[in-house]
Amino acid sequence: MPPTSTWRATPRPDTETFLRHVPNRGFLVANVVLAAVYTFVIAFAFEHGNWFLFAALLATELFHLVQIVGYCWTVWGRDRPRPFDADFHAPVDVFITVCGEPVDIVRETTRAALAMRYPVPFTVFLLNDGLVAGKEDWREIEVLADELGARCLTRVTPGGAKAGNINHALSRTTSPYFVVFDADHVPHADFLTEVMGYFVDDRTGFVQTPQFYANQDQNRVTRVAWDQQTLFFGPIMAGKSRLDAAFMCGTNMAVRRSAIADAGGMCEFNIAEDFLTSLFMHERGWRSVYVPKVLAEGLAPDDFLNYYKQQYRWTRGSLEVIFKYNPLLRRGLSTSQKLQYLLSASYYLSGSVIVLDALLPLVFLLTGETPVVTSTMTLALVFVPYMWINLYVLQRTSNFAYSYQAIAFSLSAWWLQITAMVAVLANRKTSFAVTSKSTHDGARPNFLRLVVPQLVYAALAAVALAVGAVREGASASLVANVAWLTVHLAIAVPFVVAASPSRAPRKRRHVTPAAPTAPVADLLPPVRPMAPGGLVATRPVPSVEPALQPVHD
Repeated sequence: MPPTSTWRATPRPDTETFLRHVPNRGFLVANVVLAAVYTFVIAFAFEHGNWFLFAALLATELFHLVQIVGYCWTVWGRDRPRPFDADFHAPVDVFITVCGEPVDIVRETTRAALAMRYPVPFTVFLLNDGLVAGKEDWREIEVLADELGARCLTRVTPGGAKAGNINHALSRTTSPYFVVFDADHVPHADFLTEVMGYFVDDRTGFVQTPQFYANQDQNRVTRVAWDQQTLFFGPIMAGKSRLDAAFMCGTNMAVRRSAIADAGGMCEFNIAEDFLTSLFMHERGWRSVYVPKVLAEGLAPDDFLNYYKQQYRWTRGSLEVIFKYNPLLRRGLSTSQKLQYLLSASYYLSGSVIVLDALLPLVFLLTGETPVVTSTMTLALVFVPYMWINLYVLQRTSNFAYSYQAIAFSLSAWWLQITAMVAVLANRKTSFAVTSKSTHDGARPNFLRLVVPQLVYAALAAVALAVGAVREGASASLVANVAWLTVHLAIAVPFVVAASPSRAPRKRRHVTPAAPTAPVADLLPPVRPMAPGGLVATRPVPSVEPALQPVHD
């Protein structure tokens, strides 16, 4: 059945503002300076209290300082001009990965892929993993391919999840380039003409474009999921591309076949297969390009469980890069690439750091122990400017698209990140969870079980507050620690609310987004206009091998 859509009739989502970042280096320098000053003051200017707590506090501040310096370095400038030839029209295969997504969603993506403008004939392949994944609608994808004039490659031998699906398709196709779209990411008609010209550079291994969520206004979760993407696909990826460290993001990307073969194919032993495959390609000397232009539109996870699974997968895959494939030890990477991969992966260590920060006021209220001894006003004089400029830089570099709720969700995911780290260290297997692309009737199911740690923290805070009030009275120390405790509780509120149940609102009419607007002229090198055409409707062929014999292991 087609998915039921309930999003509010709204104007077309903005596809440009988050990409218009122009670095203000004065603010970036000020951010680094104030962060360094704050860390120095914490380390040396105040009298030390409990040495164990002081060591924990100093470790958290050093981690924050490294992340701030790394972020400001990354967004210091936009990407440099890249060789681009609008007349470069190499043969290309178009892969749409499918694993149980609603057929109507796959149909929309397939139609859009077939309608892309390109002077050279190309074939659209539906990479059907429904059979090996036990999805009931896998045969409907076969029928859909025949109906639309695409080809369907149905795997019969499981393994490697999405990466294995792509590798299977590579073993059965021959074009020197291929493009990958997730089942829900609908390409614009000019996708190929906007990305293929970058392969005129013989060392370009892949070209990545943003992931854009067309359903971002559907509910709280889709809004936050998109707000978080604005920071990554805005200033961060533009900066990484400048340092030749932009990595593949699984969809909306074009890849050179010889480059992926040189890297050993798509990585099948990591659930963030795109991230690690990119590292292997960079290690072999291949370059990457990030095109800061929305050329495909997909769907954000539409409830808290899907969001949680998506974040866990990204966290688990990234942490494996640190603990199993440490970039600092990879010989083929440049220094900038090593540091960029490490910065991206180490972000997911912040869960442990946030827990340490959150426990410090609890420890004081319960025991009276503190990491440093100072007056509240003195601490505020160094902390407030540091925190203000840190938040302002995040806002400014995202063109004010990064929201408070996005920050709150990022900071509240500490338990998710800790459990993922434990799974990596214990070498516990985690299956690849495909984010559901179906939409609900508007009600939020009860996912409070996923925020039990946050609720436990709130309960401990109430107990600690009572204990501290009895022992301290209305002291300045009590006020300072209660204020810090309140900040941590306030940050958790949007996260807990998103996991809580609600009733369904009345259904609203779904409005299909209007056609894409013209791009911002200064985002990309000029591209000469092309005549429409180039679409090839290849003759549908049977896509499941005779008698379901294994064709790829």
